[in-house]
Amino acid sequence: MIDLAVYAGLFLAALAAATIVPMQSEAMLVGLLLAGYDPWLLLAVASLGNILGSVINWGLGRGIERFRTSRWFPVGDAALDRAQQWYQRHGKWSLLLSWVPVIGDPITVVAGVMREPFPVFLLLVSLAKIGRYLVLAAATLGFL
Repeated sequence: MIDLAVYAGLFLAALAAATIVPMQSEAMLVGLLLAGYDPWLLLAVASLGNILGSVINWGLGRGIERFRTSRWFPVGDAALDRAQQWYQRHGKWSLLLSWVPVIGDPITVVAGVMREPFPVFLLLVSLAKIGRYLVLAAATLGFL
């Protein structure tokens, strides 16, 4: 039962870390790797949670335009326009930076705003997120 809670906790931390919640899942992953939990299962759980968090961002981006003119909306027109122009200039390949702290989450939201096709979005974000966790695990376990 404890193992299930550990993996569920990692999943939730990775999911939250991929949304606008200021959180990081890397420290938890490293701690669990050092504690001797199954590295492949940890990588799968963290990756799935983090990818799902980015999918939530993409979905939010798809629906964000209708709220753009609301007074409570936290992003101004100018900032949203700049983000869209940035994404137009750099395109779908910028999703390979979705793992980067601070800029990665907004990129996934803007990809939704810009109507990036879901299969392309999912492939590029998955490569980025899984790649980051693989490098982190390899470094932690002494493979790098």
